[in-house]
Amino acid sequence: MAHNLGLCRQVIQKAIAAGAKALFLPEASDYIAGSAAETVSLVKSVQESEFVLGIQEEARRAKLPINVGVHEPTSGGQRVKNTLLWIDEAGEIVQRYQKLHLFDVEVEGGPIMRESDSVEPGNSILPPLNTPVGRVGLTICFDLRFPEISLALKRQNAQIITFPSAFTVPTGKAHWETLLRGRAIETQTYVLAGAQVGYHNQKRVSYGHSMIVSPWGEVLAELGGEDKGPEIITADIDLDEVQRIKILMPLLRRTDVYPEV
Repeated sequence: MAHNLGLCRQVIQKAIAAGAKALFLPEASDYIAGSAAETVSLVKSVQESEFVLGIQEEARRAKLPINVGVHEPTSGGQRVKNTLLWIDEAGEIVQRYQKLHLFDVEVEGGPIMRESDSVEPGNSILPPLNTPVGRVGLTICFDLRFPEISLALKRQNAQIITFPSAFTVPTGKAHWETLLRGRAIETQTYVLAGAQVGYHNQKRVSYGHSMIVSPWGEVLAELGGEDKGPEIITADIDLDEVQRIKILMPLLRRTDVYPEV
C-alpha cells in the first residue's frame, strides 16, 4: 500500500501540473491481493489506512478533490467492502459508494473469479454529489454492465458518471469501450473511467485503457494497455454541452409502459 500511495502521489502531481479541477483514480487503488484471504487480511479502516490518510493529505495540500477506490472492513470481518471515496478539497471524505455488482465468473475450462468470496456487495445507489466539475454519480467497474444504475443516476441529474475499474484483459478487449460509450450515450453524461493496468500478481492482470467519454459518446481521451508507470489523461468538462445534448436528442421515456428506474 505504501508503494501504491507513492504511485498515486505521482499521478496527483501530474494532475496538479495539468491544472485539473478533480482527479479520478481507479478501483482498488490501495491494493489488489492474490487471494480472498489476503484481500481480507490486508484491509484497514480509513482512519488507520496509510493509503487513505496519504490521499487525504495530498487532497488537502493541493486543494484537489480526489475520487479513489479502496477496500474497507465490514462489521463481520469475514469480507471487505469495495468502496469508492469522494475526498473533497479539504481532504474530507464526503461520500463513499459500495460496489453493487460483484464479478463472479466460472467458465468451464477457463478462468474462475469470485469477487463475492472476499467482497460484500453494497445495497444502495447514492445520489450524485455536487463537485467543482459538476454533479458526479459514483459506480465501480462491474456496475458498468448494468445500465439501471446509470439510468438511476441520470434521473437524479448526474452530469458525470465515474466507472473506476480493474477490468480483465479478455473482457476489456471485448466490451470496455463499447460499454463506456453506451453508458455515456444513454445517460447523456460525461463518463470517466480510471483503470488499473498491467500485472498485479501471477494470477491477475488488468486491461487499462483509462477513458473519458463525452455525452455524445465521443472518446475524448484514452490511455493504452501497457504499464508505463503513472499516467493521466485530461479533458474539458463542458456542462453546457450536457444540456445541449439533452435538447438535441430528447429521450422521453414511456414510463406509462415500463417502470422508471
